[in-house]
Amino acid sequence: MMSNTNFMKAGRSAMEKEDHCMQYRPLGSSGINASVVGFGAGAVGTDPNRDAENISAIQAALDAGINLIDTAPVYSFGRSEELVRKAVVGRRRDVVIASKCGLVWDSAKGVHHLHYQGKAIYRYLAPESIRHEIEQSLTRLCTDYIDLYQTHWPDPTTPLEDTIEELLKLKDEGKICAIGVSNVTTELLDDYSKRTHIESDQEHFSMLHRDISSDMLPYCLENNIAVLAYSPLEQGLLSGKLGPDVELAQNDPRLGNLNFSVENRHRIAAVMAESEEVARVHGITCAQLAIAWTHSFPGLTHVIAGASSPAQAIQNAHAGSVVLTQEELATINAAIEKYL
Repeated sequence: MMSNTNFMKAGRSAMEKEDHCMQYRPLGSSGINASVVGFGAGAVGTDPNRDAENISAIQAALDAGINLIDTAPVYSFGRSEELVRKAVVGRRRDVVIASKCGLVWDSAKGVHHLHYQGKAIYRYLAPESIRHEIEQSLTRLCTDYIDLYQTHWPDPTTPLEDTIEELLKLKDEGKICAIGVSNVTTELLDDYSKRTHIESDQEHFSMLHRDISSDMLPYCLENNIAVLAYSPLEQGLLSGKLGPDVELAQNDPRLGNLNFSVENRHRIAAVMAESEEVARVHGITCAQLAIAWTHSFPGLTHVIAGASSPAQAIQNAHAGSVVLTQEELATINAAIEKYL
């Protein structure tokens, strides 16, 4: 199998000729057009020593055609939103900011979700909590509106109609432009849709994690709901940089994850080997191929990809210009079905 570096070398002449024209697609019926590859700001703000690089990465993504930035209050407890604000100074009107509500750390109301950076996080979507969260987000982002406002995780302790009523109030007030959800079941999405039109659903989706392909994606396609995929590269597993011969450090949190087992990495390497010609023709890396395959999947409209550097952000953006043919998709899909 070609390494990630060799993929780049083999296709360098093709890459140099490519125009890198980002594709844009609507977020449901909202009237908002967002780049098929968005910048995921989940890790932005985790290390203050890297704030300048985080800001530069976002700005590089914008310069490369990305206009969708996905963040949330819980990401580094507000610091992600604050750094997004700094990155988009002077170009706010050209950026589609997607943020979220429903994961709180300053209250023990709702249902416990997880511990994150030493704090207990709760799922809570009561109207007063949503109201508090939106005001805090608007302040941190230094804006008077958020383009796409998503419920981060379901809250079984709050009646759905109460949550939706508050979101609709925020929309009527002009504080949000479109309502989205995340991490829901098809049944819950249908319950939402019976009460108002949901413009988007953000879910975990990748070559390794295709659970929503049988029910959620057909439902969203039929009901004009955009679907945003997060974790398309599975913590770098699909980047081509973690082959079966790579040894993870003893303190690497991925060490106990079965996805990162040597056996599974052999299977992923086999998929990439059988997809090698597709990548070569387009002059793209393994990571770019995985992103392009994701935004080409039927019903999947956008891909949220994080970046730790400006160079990585630009590479992710260029994956948004890749148009895979049906024959190429069939080749990749056959390899995925065979090995994964």
